[in-house]
Amino acid sequence: MIRSLTRLKSPNRLRMLLALLAVAAAAAVLAACSSSATSSTGGSTSTPTGTSSPAAATAGSLKTATIGGATVLTNAQGFTLYSYAPDTPTKSNCNGTCAQNWPPVKGPATASGVSGTFGTIKRSDGSVQATFDGHPLYAFVGDTAPGQAKGNGLNAAGGLWHEVTTSGTAAAGSSSSGSGGGGSGY
Repeated sequence: MIRSLTRLKSPNRLRMLLALLAVAAAAAVLAACSSSATSSTGGSTSTPTGTSSPAAATAGSLKTATIGGATVLTNAQGFTLYSYAPDTPTKSNCNGTCAQNWPPVKGPATASGVSGTFGTIKRSDGSVQATFDGHPLYAFVGDTAPGQAKGNGLNAAGGLWHEVTTSGTAAAGSSSSGSGGGGSGY
């Protein structure tokens, strides 16, 4: 018994145990993400109030940043914006717990010097969400500082998440998070 405790006190073993616990906790958070398929209509341009996360963008100007070699859209605070593969150009499929972990960007929004089409959709809860080239936009609560893209390539809440590049395409596997992934938003 003492020998077992001595092995656990080894710095390397303790680090490995803590790393495994962190991975298990992250997996539990991602597993808690759920998707609700309720319908919504597009085309509204009213401005909602409030945000569900400090990383969430509100109506207004977006920016760009180079993260992991890709130029991506960010909110005004520099947090990476993402698209969700199960979405369509007129409907978000990320609601409930999913939207708590992936806060929708409240629209309308624009970005200076970015070619592409900005628009909005109406979410199932009646709020308005910004879109870029037909992709509803989201932040990720796992990004805790500007310049991170921890959500890129994640398969969570029933679909793949990708950072949105300024060309409007999903950037699979190009983030600094090291996450892989494939395909594009639609």
